[in-house]
Amino acid sequence: MSPTGTNDSGSNGSGISARSSAISRRHVLQLFGIAGVGAAGIGSLTACSPSTPNSDNEGGGSSGNKEFHGAYPYQLPPKGHFNLAAGVLDGVQQLSPYLDLIYPSGAMYYWADKKYEYMMAESSSLDEANKTYTMKLRSGLTWSDGSPVTAKDVVSTFNLHWLMRQQSWTFLSDVKAQDDTTVVFTIGTPSTVLERYILRAPILPESVYKEWSSKAEALRKAKASLDSGEGKKLNGDFQKFRPENPVVSGPFNYDPKTMTNSQMSLVKNDKGLFADKIGFSKVVLYNGETSDITPVVMNKDVDYATHGFAVASEKTFQSNGFRILRPPVYSGPALYLNYTTHPEFSDVRVRQAIAYVLDRNENGTVALGDSGKPCKFMAGFSDITVPDWVSDADQKKLNAYEKDLDKATQLLQAAGWKKSGDKWTLPNGKPAAYDIKFPTEFADWNPAATNAADQLNKFGFNITKRGVTFTQQEPDVLAGKFDIAIQAWGASSHPHPYFSYVQDLYRFNYVLAANQGGKGMNFPLEQTTSAGPIDLKSVVDKSAQGLNLDEQKKNITAAALAFNELLPIIPLWERYGNNPALEGSRVAKFPADDDPILKNAPYADNFVIMGLYAGKITPA
Repeated sequence: MSPTGTNDSGSNGSGISARSSAISRRHVLQLFGIAGVGAAGIGSLTACSPSTPNSDNEGGGSSGNKEFHGAYPYQLPPKGHFNLAAGVLDGVQQLSPYLDLIYPSGAMYYWADKKYEYMMAESSSLDEANKTYTMKLRSGLTWSDGSPVTAKDVVSTFNLHWLMRQQSWTFLSDVKAQDDTTVVFTIGTPSTVLERYILRAPILPESVYKEWSSKAEALRKAKASLDSGEGKKLNGDFQKFRPENPVVSGPFNYDPKTMTNSQMSLVKNDKGLFADKIGFSKVVLYNGETSDITPVVMNKDVDYATHGFAVASEKTFQSNGFRILRPPVYSGPALYLNYTTHPEFSDVRVRQAIAYVLDRNENGTVALGDSGKPCKFMAGFSDITVPDWVSDADQKKLNAYEKDLDKATQLLQAAGWKKSGDKWTLPNGKPAAYDIKFPTEFADWNPAATNAADQLNKFGFNITKRGVTFTQQEPDVLAGKFDIAIQAWGASSHPHPYFSYVQDLYRFNYVLAANQGGKGMNFPLEQTTSAGPIDLKSVVDKSAQGLNLDEQKKNITAAALAFNELLPIIPLWERYGNNPALEGSRVAKFPADDDPILKNAPYADNFVIMGLYAGKITPA
């Protein structure tokens, strides 16, 4: 699925007004996506009200027991739990698009149109002079227990963000409730991505999290460090917090009684956001990764799934009447290397050699057919968006690392490696022997890892394939319990490259692995390239700061060139969805292939979820 990024807090105190000469307020709003909000679709919906049965289901209203069938992995209790704060592991659902139906955020985003559509919020505004961003909630919103949704819930949510080292606090310095529906965010570091963090944060109930939010706020205001004894304890204790009964604001809620290893039901919450616009009374979610879900799709028990399906399965789906939707994922699998246990990987020539060994077109085709496209730019973010941020001249400096075994050999020899028979040995004489760890259940990453291992072995490495369950693989990588591992590069969370670099360089590195007490791959972010020394953390953080796109492009270009040369992780290919969609059984229809909403990343602003909210995806 698609990972998210988190980070430690930080602020440089620079003011927005310093940039005002470089960018007009109208342009700022366009950059933030505010100018087009509410123009159509979801924006035309009114504040939430009770769902009303509608026998003919016109306009997407409720109609009897209409079910939507989806699929996404979840953790069954007791391991799975209902502490769904960002950054906490083993929640019942993590990174799932269906969370937007349970804990909606302030807005959702149209990627092609580059605009937001308000959800829990009714408006938002930037005050450049006072360095604040204000979000106004819709009036009349309620939690499933009947209590009102207020600005205090938003403040509580962002206090938890601080406690869990979320990226929003890279740019924020404070958050306050001005009144019952108005939240004022004080900006420490101006950024065009800050609004994304604010408007796309699922809002959690203060009634459930108040104890932890209050303690976090006290520490934050006392300027305590999360690396202090007190900070670490609160962070660790909070991750053990287990709420019992979900209190939600979305149009659906969990029904714990129905949860089994194979499926669970989300039941209609008539008090939830836009519940009256959604024509389905229940969402049934089938549990598991691709190997579990493939037969369920084959049986037509699923209407839509975002898993990476095997090429043969995709062809069978089509013959059984499914449409295959191919939205860009803006991400893909990469090889992550453990720099602590294998210091030989710290030599950039070794990493470059590995890139030259691999035929990434073969790897993507074997893994995902038409939906696995080899990376062209190897820049650390999607090839689709590279031209928006990197000039033509600088794009030509990016090495494509097309397969070249001679170059790979030269680089390894220059790094002091030698061949012993047909196998490589390290400068210290030890064999180049490594495990490659991958999630067994991922039908695309599994063959990607297998094919990469086979290619490297043919070249003279000694790679042992280690498939582990997907629920264990991520904690292992965070803890540094791997040699080489498959994890995601890039990000589906937003088109801005900053989010991709958070995934590439922070998420499975010491920057954020600290949340789980590990160091991840432990790749130092202070490096030296052919252009000179570079602090990648500083460059990446600056790539999202300020409101001047030209300045951001300079930092993004610097990060792209450095990533391309250093290859801290080695991207394999860029994934496009091969999402089966079944029409005419339970769902009337899905968006047409040429609908711009199919440019939305399926794991961020999922077009099906947005279509349900808008009443455009309706029961058959």
